[in-house]
Parts: sequence; structure tokens; C-alpha cells
Amino acid sequence: MSLLGRHRPAPAPAPSAPPRLRLEGNTKQALETGRTRLIFSGGLFVLAFLVMALRLVDVTLLRPDTEPRVASGETAGPLRMDRADIVDRNGIILATDLETASLYANPRQVLDAAQAARKLVTVLPELDVAELESRLSSNRAFVWIKRTLTPKQEYDVNRLGIPGLYFQREDRRVYPQGSLAAHVVGFTDIDNKGLAGIEAEFDDRLRDDGAPLRLSLDVRVQHVLHEELAQAVAEFDAKGAAGVVMDVRTGEVTAMVSLPDFDPNDPAHDPAESRFDRATLGTYEMGSTFKIFTTAMALESGVATLEDGYDASNPIHVARFTINDYHPQSRWLSLPEIFIYSSNIGAAKMALDVGTERQRAFLRRLGLLQPAHIQLPEVGTPLVPSPWRDINTMTVGFGHGISVSPLQLTAAVATVIDGGIAHDPTLIRVAAGAPVPGHRVVSESTSDALRRLMRLNVVDGTGKKAAVPGYLVGGKTGTAEKIAAGTYDHKALLSSFVAAFPMDAPRYVVLVMLDEPKGTAETHGFATGGWTAAPVTGRVIARMAPLVGITPIDEDAPEIQAAMFVDIHSRGRRLASY
Repeated sequence: MSLLGRHRPAPAPAPSAPPRLRLEGNTKQALETGRTRLIFSGGLFVLAFLVMALRLVDVTLLRPDTEPRVASGETAGPLRMDRADIVDRNGIILATDLETASLYANPRQVLDAAQAARKLVTVLPELDVAELESRLSSNRAFVWIKRTLTPKQEYDVNRLGIPGLYFQREDRRVYPQGSLAAHVVGFTDIDNKGLAGIEAEFDDRLRDDGAPLRLSLDVRVQHVLHEELAQAVAEFDAKGAAGVVMDVRTGEVTAMVSLPDFDPNDPAHDPAESRFDRATLGTYEMGSTFKIFTTAMALESGVATLEDGYDASNPIHVARFTINDYHPQSRWLSLPEIFIYSSNIGAAKMALDVGTERQRAFLRRLGLLQPAHIQLPEVGTPLVPSPWRDINTMTVGFGHGISVSPLQLTAAVATVIDGGIAHDPTLIRVAAGAPVPGHRVVSESTSDALRRLMRLNVVDGTGKKAAVPGYLVGGKTGTAEKIAAGTYDHKALLSSFVAAFPMDAPRYVVLVMLDEPKGTAETHGFATGGWTAAPVTGRVIARMAPLVGITPIDEDAPEIQAAMFVDIHSRGRRLASY
């Protein structure tokens, strides 16, 4: 074979790829790379949003209700102290918790204390800039700036963007009804600890039990009593007033007011004396309202009957004391007349016939010689004679020389007219149908006699201005001179009226007391209980009766007239005439 025949030509080079094919390959690779990067970026965004969503769920739903705070370099325990709501008998809120923000700082993280202080006072002007700068310059890890900020204040502080400032979530106690029931409900301190009233008395219960604490108060009746007392204080230029409405069947206090009062949302804003509870803590000589008890014990002990009488012709002189009548009749008076004319002379002689020991025992059974049993820390102790001589027996017979609280007087009157059964007053609602503990103090016959005498006093006696047509009101006036510099001041009166209705089957006792009222042209200058407190009591009854479901009756119906009849003429014995 020739060399030429064995020779093979070199293979031709492969043709190069067209430019278009090469471009498409690069584009595809770039698209794939972009898609990968886009997926990766999207995944990062999804992850970020997922983290934010989880954080939002944690903050709003899963996270505890407190935020940690920095104190002494350590995380402190929670400040939140939940308290149960306080409500009236119908569920109206009297006290509840509201979550607020409190501002604190870690001074070690504050970059410029002076600048931070100047900025803060622009939104919290009540702060002192020098004091604030000093606190923010300290070496401590925790200082309070301001407790319980409003939402707007919290927002404004946040806008300042000051490093080292933090918010602590806390509960603030708020009282939606304001001063309406301030002395009863009381208030708490900044850390939600009860300091007065129901808040203090039931502090542990309100902290440990989430169920609302239901009081016996009825906000509607409370409003009526508060408004009428406030109007009377203004009308008669009185120093203050107190009022109580009590259910005679259960001892439930339906309304209780002391004026002047205060706003429990900011108790420090009002004068300290406005926090004094005249209805339960104050004790006073209640004047002729005590003649209810003197008459009841005379009848109960058998010393006198409604047909008997006493000589009220002349004042009684005992040593340096003289006992007079404000409305002297200057003659013999029957027991009903002693009651409706409010004779001090007749009451003194009646009490003296009963005797010191029996008088003291009777008043003790009525709960008038010991502090009232009521669920409040502000309870006054009665002032009683010591030693208890004959002259004290006589003056106590018409309500002088012994001091009790308006609440005590109300509860004692409820006992006398409710068939003679005593129930401790209570501020906690009694469940419908629940048994109510009680004990007998006077007989049903004595209770019936006092109901008729109290009704007679409104019809024909000193209590005429308390009459409310259709509600069969009965009651007794009381006017006592206050003691000043060791002697009685004739111009400083404590005027009161205690009433019950309806007298054929009593449901409520209402007491109104005015402290140093001044006479007006309408009262012809008189400031006694019959002119000042009695009409206020009548207005309270007229307004509250429809609210509590008591319908008016025909007072002239024969059966009502027969049930309330009292013969005022003396047909029995003429008793001791000192």
C-alpha cells in the first residue's frame, strides 16, 4: 500500500454554536440565579414577618400581664395586683381596675440627664426639672419617674425617644361613680392596697377572689340621698350632713352619705376633714330622736302605758341644771302628747321612773352603748355617762349626755319598729330568701305602739313637714345643741329627723342629720329638725319609694286609720312628777 493510500485527512473542526444559542444559555442561567435569589429573599421576608407575627401573638395573647422592670440591677417581680370589682346591689360598678402605664428609668442608660429632664417636663409639666435631673443622674438601675400615666402621656413620652426610659404595666383603681359613695367604698394607695372603707375592710378578699363584691347599696337611692343632702347643706349653710337609708327587714344599708365628701380617684386633692365619715365614725348627741327609745322602754318595762301621763307644767331643776321644753304646753301631758310635742320634761320623768339600770340595759340591747357592727374600719365608739347618775338618766331620756353615730341610731329605730327584732346593719347584699339573724329586743305590742306614735307625730306633731302622701310616713324630730368650750352653744345645732315608711308594715328607715344649719326666711329663722331635716327626709322618701317598688296607698282607708289610731287623751294614771 502506498504511503499516500494510508494517509487519512484530519477531521474537520466542529462548527461553533450559533451566537443566539449561546445567548439563550446565559439568559437561562441568569434567570435561574435570579429566581434562586428571589426565593431566598422572599423566604427571609416570610421568616421576618413570621417572627414579627409570633412576637405580636406573644405580646398580646401569651405574654404575662406584667412587664419586667429594672431594680437594683435585677428583674423585679410583677407589680400587677388585680382587685375584684366592687358593685352595688344591682351590679353597677363602684370600683374597678384599669390597666395603666407607669414610667421608670434606668439612669445608667440615660445619655444626657439634663437634656432628658428638660424634654420630659414638656410632656409631664407637673414634674420638677431639677429633681428629675438629679434622679436621672444617679447611679441606680431603677427610679420611678411617674406612676399611672394617661394613654396620651404615654404616647407623648414615647415620641421623645429618650434612651433609658421604660414603661411598667400596672393596675390603677378607678371609681366610676366619683364621690357618690366615697366614704363607704373607700380608696386604695398607688400600689392598690386598700386604705379606707370597703377597700380596706375587704382588702384580702378583693385581692384573692376575682368575683365582684356586691354591696347592699343601691346607686339610685344613694344618688337621691346624696343630692338631697347636698341641696340642704347649701340651702341652710350647714357645716355638713349625714344620711342613712336601711332596710328594716334585713339590716341592709341601702344608702349612706356623709358630707362633705371627696373624690376617691384623687383623695389627696380634697381637705383631710372631707374624708371623715359622719355617718359611722362621728358620734353625736342626737336629741329628741332618743325619745323613741325612752317611750319604748317605758312601755316595755310596764312603767307606763299610752293612757298614762306626766306633769309637764314646770321646768325640772336639778342642782345647777334646768330641763325645759322647747314647745312648752305647761300642763299634764299624756304619753302620746309627750311624744308629739317632744317634751323634754315628760321624757326625763319617764326615764327616771324606768331607772338607770334598766335604761342602760335597754340601750345596750339596742346596740347604742357599743360600736356599731358594720363592715367598715371607720366606726366610732359611743360616748356614755360615767358615772351614770340620775341627772344623766333624765338627760339621756331626751338624747343629751350620750353620743352615738347616725348609723347606730338608724339601726336602733329599725329594731323598735320592725316587730322588736334587731338585725345588725350590713353593707353586703343579703341574698333573696336567705335567713337573716336577729334577736328580740322589744315585744310586738311595744313595736306596734311606737309605729303608731311615730305616724301620729307626722300627722299632728313636730314631723309634719316629712309627710309624703300615700306612703304613710312616721318619724321623730331631733334637735341638740352642740358643746363648745365645755358648754352648750344655743346657736350651734345638730338637727335631725328619723323616719320610717310605710308605718303599717315598715320597709325602710331614713335618717337625715344636718350639722349646724342656719335658719332661712322660709323657715322663719328656725333651724330645728322639724324645719330643716324633716322636709329633706320627706323628699328622699318621695323620690326613692317608686325606685324600690313601694306603691302608694290610700292613707284615709278605714283599715289604715284603725291600724294607726292613737288616743292622745290621758285616761290612765298620773305618774311621778319629780
